[in-house]
Amino acid sequence: MENFLIILTILASLVLIASILLQPGKSAGLGEIGGGAETLFGKKRARGFEAKLALLTKISAVVFIVSLLAYNIVIKL
Repeated sequence: MENFLIILTILASLVLIASILLQPGKSAGLGEIGGGAETLFGKKRARGFEAKLALLTKISAVVFIVSLLAYNIVIKL
C-alpha cells in the first residue's frame, strides 16, 4: 500500500509540473490593461487545449494532496 501511494504521488507530481509548465502565460504586460475586464467577466473564455490543461492541473493537484494525506495516515498506523 505504501509503495502504491508513493508511486501515485510521484506520477501526480510529474503530471502537475508538466501541466503547469505547458500552460500559456497570463500576463501580457501593459498592453493588457484595457482588456483585462473582458477576461475577468468571461468574454474571452479559454477553450480547447488551455481548458483541458487547467482541468488536468486541478485534478492532478487534488490527487497529489490526497495521496500525500493518505500516505501519512498509512505511515502512522
